[in-house]
Amino acid sequence: MMHAPFVAEPLLRAGPLVITAPVVVTWAIMAAMTGASLLLTRNLSIKPSRAQIALELLVGTIDSEIRGTMQADPAPYRSLIGTLFLFVLVANWSSLIPGIEPPTAHLETDAALALLVLAATLVCGVRSRGARGYLATFAEPAWVMIPLNVVEQITRTFSLVVRLFGNVMSGVFVVGIVLSLAGLLVPIPLMALDLLTGAVQAYIFAVLAMVFIGTAVGESSISVHDKQKGQT
Repeated sequence: MMHAPFVAEPLLRAGPLVITAPVVVTWAIMAAMTGASLLLTRNLSIKPSRAQIALELLVGTIDSEIRGTMQADPAPYRSLIGTLFLFVLVANWSSLIPGIEPPTAHLETDAALALLVLAATLVCGVRSRGARGYLATFAEPAWVMIPLNVVEQITRTFSLVVRLFGNVMSGVFVVGIVLSLAGLLVPIPLMALDLLTGAVQAYIFAVLAMVFIGTAVGESSISVHDKQKGQT
């Protein structure tokens, strides 16, 4: 049964604290990802197992995307970008579990993820340029652009919410409607398409996060990347 995306049904109440289904699913995903991370990294060795090879391939792919998109050393951003990508991917794919609605099909989850990207953009920008240097970027190319640059920062964050919410929620609705009308087996191709869409949306979200953070870091990351490239 699908509920309205703007209203999350409460499952538990503890005084003023209300726990909804998206919160429970989000906690479950975070616990599963934490457990999988600890399990996969506890016995790393020079002679890697198949699981370690797959993990190293994933990390290498994320590093390659960060270098290509941000033109920066991936080490400071690997954990954030990798976690964002994997969480959104797993959250999107959780719709394949019967009775589970993906947390990313609810606005509050997408808003929290977008605010996380905004906070990371501000922190990385200040850390790279300094507080004064980062604030000065809002006055580029002229001080009259300050209001527009501030609005741009807000609208970029809003666009992350709308893009992720719209695509994930539409997939959930389509599969749910076809399932209710056509039975169990017919929606399987749509569910496969939903898998692909979920992966693409996770990738796009991670790439946009890299673009926003890379823009905030700006020339500092590029110069560090060039120095490291010159040393090699």
